[in-house]
Amino acid sequence: MRRLASLLLCLALATGQAADLPAPVQRVLTGHGIDPADVSILVQEVGASEPVLSHLADTPRNPASVMKLLTTWVALEVLGPAYTWPTEIYFGGDFDGRALHGDLAIKGYGDPFLVVEEFWKMLRVLRRLGLEDIQGDLLLDDTYFDVAEDHPGAFDGEPYRTYNVVPSALMANFKAVRFQFFADPRSGRVNVATDPVLANLDIRNRIELVEGPCRGFQAGISFNVDDPETLGRIVFEGEFSRSCNAYTLSRTVLDHDTYVHGLFEALWDELGGNLRGGLRKGAVPENHRRVVTWHSPPLADVIRSINKNSNNVMTRHLVYTLAAEIAGPPATRAAGVDVIGEFLARRGLDVESLVLVNGAGLSREERISARLLVDLLHEAQRSPYAAEYVSSFSLGGLDGTTRGRFNGAGNGRMHVKTGRLDHVSALAGFLHAHDGREYVVAIFGNFTDAHRGLGQELETAVVNWVYALP
Repeated sequence: MRRLASLLLCLALATGQAADLPAPVQRVLTGHGIDPADVSILVQEVGASEPVLSHLADTPRNPASVMKLLTTWVALEVLGPAYTWPTEIYFGGDFDGRALHGDLAIKGYGDPFLVVEEFWKMLRVLRRLGLEDIQGDLLLDDTYFDVAEDHPGAFDGEPYRTYNVVPSALMANFKAVRFQFFADPRSGRVNVATDPVLANLDIRNRIELVEGPCRGFQAGISFNVDDPETLGRIVFEGEFSRSCNAYTLSRTVLDHDTYVHGLFEALWDELGGNLRGGLRKGAVPENHRRVVTWHSPPLADVIRSINKNSNNVMTRHLVYTLAAEIAGPPATRAAGVDVIGEFLARRGLDVESLVLVNGAGLSREERISARLLVDLLHEAQRSPYAAEYVSSFSLGGLDGTTRGRFNGAGNGRMHVKTGRLDHVSALAGFLHAHDGREYVVAIFGNFTDAHRGLGQELETAVVNWVYALP
């Protein structure tokens, strides 16, 4: 009886609010008992004045990471595809061709892609100048951003997950470490390797090597921070089976300045250099001499990393960068949000449905309507930078966040961005139908267990229907 009542309720919903939906989409909603009121869908052919499918298109929804499409487009339009972020290095004393008799200062301007390889190449420039011995301190300057963010764990109680890293004008490698664990039968231990190696990270390895099958959450390994104030001492515990293959875990460690310090010391030592002093933080003094300006990859390349891989902290850096470039430093998140809203309004887009918090979609409060997003994508498609923008999306089923997901109509036929939070699933972008027509699609599901596959099933049903349109 209960199942019959549930089916009758779903049928009632399908004939009411879902009456405007195609039969394959209605079947998904009915089959899972999804309230059509919790779904927004808008499909419109590129260049057309009216949509071919519109369901609650003006209702503000949580888009999760699909919000990155908005932030990256505004950044591309305002800053330009060739925009780069500098990182500057200064000498704070006399340099005799080998030794610096004073401090070495590094000033960041928000480079979101100062990964280990880029940091290493930047330090090699110093070695090519002849610098070997730094007799003073390492001075780090992150004053270009005025970051006043919530605690990294405020969003979901996971402060050490890489997606929760807060911005910094001098951020290296997303403040992340990749830990690899593998059994060493000869010593009877579980070895722990890190990438990168950080000179000031204290790792306590208390993992026990055991017999039996490989199983358990994180292969039986627990990650704990022994000093939450500095995040400088990590403890690994648990039981790791001899039968386990090498297991990899990525987490954030240290503070931004101590991370940069540890990475600098490790790489500088590898390059044959010596740092005699310690770490200091503050603005670069005016009497220091700039000797190196390192540039990031261009923005067009950066947004590919953002949208294909859904990188949160890189997106949040775009918001601060927009603030710095338009409103002036020190940049604040609020100023960046204002820049984005004002730009959209100047382009004639209706921003009434928009609630922007960090621009990355890592928020329970962010909202956007399917109509605003589709209008934005139409506007972007007409931009001189359309090719750079659309190529940053995941190529349906082939790379990024949709790799391996679409085996049917959507495989290789879409450029889309996906989003997922607990009870939120979304997809938006461009789809090439079977007859060559191109459609802009936005699908938002804000319902229970949307993130557990139900949202993807709904999105696939819409994609397959659009692809086969006569």
